[in-house]
Amino acid sequence: MKNLGVLAAFLGGAALGAALGILFAPEKGEDTRAKIAELLRKKGIKLNREEMDDLVDQIASEVKGNE
Repeated sequence: MKNLGVLAAFLGGAALGAALGILFAPEKGEDTRAKIAELLRKKGIKLNREEMDDLVDQIASEVKGNE
């Protein structure tokens, strides 16, 4: 059971890292959000537009807080 927690943490970290990498790519925000949404859909996570905007805002505030 502990191994599942480690695996979940690893996958969560990988997804967050990928999302941050996409956020800092030199593309339009709309294109970036679409790529993040597609990545999350592939992982089985479906978000509507409002939820996606909230997620992006949360990630951006976390990144700004760590600078």
